[in-house]
Amino acid sequence: MQKIEKPLTSPWLTLAILSSLGIIAMVAETMILPAIPDIIHELSVSYENSSWILASILVTGAVMTPIAGKLSDVYGKKRILLMLLGVYIAGLLVGSLSVNFLTLVIARAIQGLGISMFPVAFSILRDKFPPAKLAIAQGIFSSTLSGGAVIGLIIGGIVVDDFGWRSTFLLITPLAIILFLIIARFVRVGKEQQDVSDKASEFCCRFIHVRQDILLTENTSVPTISNNGTTLSKRKSIDIKGAISLSFLIVSFLITLQFLERSITFTNLIQIVLFSVTSVVSLVLFVRIEKNTNSPLIDFKILKNKIIFYANIINMTVGLTALMVVYQTLPILIRSQPPSGFGGDASSIASVQLPYMVVSLIFSVASGFLVSRFGNLRPIMVGTIVTTLGFFILLLYHFTETSIAAVLVIVAVGLALTQIGSVNVVLTSTPKRYSGISLGMNLLIYLIGSSVGPVIAGAYMQSNQISTNTSNGILISYPSPESYNMIFLTATIISLASVIFAILLNRNKGSKGKEITEREVPT
Repeated sequence: MQKIEKPLTSPWLTLAILSSLGIIAMVAETMILPAIPDIIHELSVSYENSSWILASILVTGAVMTPIAGKLSDVYGKKRILLMLLGVYIAGLLVGSLSVNFLTLVIARAIQGLGISMFPVAFSILRDKFPPAKLAIAQGIFSSTLSGGAVIGLIIGGIVVDDFGWRSTFLLITPLAIILFLIIARFVRVGKEQQDVSDKASEFCCRFIHVRQDILLTENTSVPTISNNGTTLSKRKSIDIKGAISLSFLIVSFLITLQFLERSITFTNLIQIVLFSVTSVVSLVLFVRIEKNTNSPLIDFKILKNKIIFYANIINMTVGLTALMVVYQTLPILIRSQPPSGFGGDASSIASVQLPYMVVSLIFSVASGFLVSRFGNLRPIMVGTIVTTLGFFILLLYHFTETSIAAVLVIVAVGLALTQIGSVNVVLTSTPKRYSGISLGMNLLIYLIGSSVGPVIAGAYMQSNQISTNTSNGILISYPSPESYNMIFLTATIISLASVIFAILLNRNKGSKGKEITEREVPT
């Protein structure tokens, strides 16, 4: 009896299910922000090392994201999505059981591996929706990320204050497990048949002459076969060597930044030299590997296009400054005791950051309208200028929670406009055939910048501290006001550099003939 194939899930139902991934993950990420000061004191973590609470998830996410895309092409999008969600759940469980800082960092790194599920989820949506409705689906999917951030901040402060920072992991874990089961049951991709394994498909393709369109199922991991039996295309290779060298490069560079802010001693100097050499060697190896592989993590031929290069650098500054100031610095500033900070609780952090998240949510929904109305370059130019002014105002006026929340609205508007424009510039300047490669590279560069930001902030806070007595007579050290001034000044300078790149981008806007051609991009 012929097996009757189950009808495919509605695209809109698939969108609703996969959008829940963004809500759950962002709720988890934003809930932990108010808990960073508690983690620092409970686990006796230095301020420079506390940056790894954020940096660890970003580093592994940056390295794993392009690999996840390749794996989904080879082994099936749904299968890899479920695998990565399972890894993310494992990271949540390890985080809830963390008894020391090392375990927590490992848990966050595992979560970073799982975070790479988002490009895979969007790839499924791209297959489910027709081109005319894909932009709507993309906007909805992106808005859930900002929506989850808003929800996380609203409930995060209460959860941390009442139940402790480990509860932020425990609260999300059962929801993630339920979503795993829902995806496994209801999300169906292409013509996938759950009862046919990859090995069976490969066996059939090798020994039976079948039509090409039958071979191209979502779960088929074998080469495409032509009518004469020759191989037309091989499965996409995975740049493992590039991923390893990139990991060493990022980690060694971040550690070098930490050591540079310490007082110069013989031991510290040896450490700086050691990790600097490791960074340089890793960089050289990474460049050589990427130039000689058919499936690079970063395609330098694409980056030869000045428009794409400038847009990627601008987008990187968005992640760097946002993570440095909003996510790493402000929670510690608000929770630190006077005169260094405001002596607030976790709920105070949430209330200060909430306007920033709300504005980000609004702009994620309105991004399509803004680009269609004003183009790509105007939002970038306006965004970089507004961001620079916002950080400069924050440098001058960061002495009350109200003033910080108000300035964050300005910063959020600037960063949102900048990111909207820069991502779209990358997309429109890349040949359609290679848009996936280019956008994946854009995300990778953004995450690299995001991982650097918390480390810079942590290094500043560790090198400039003041001590104060608690009500119990215990001496506790906090970052000095000068450290916050240095952080906000650095953010202003970096943002000012993005203005310069925006000007350069604007000058090259007419270089249509200089855009990448398909002959310049490796297949």
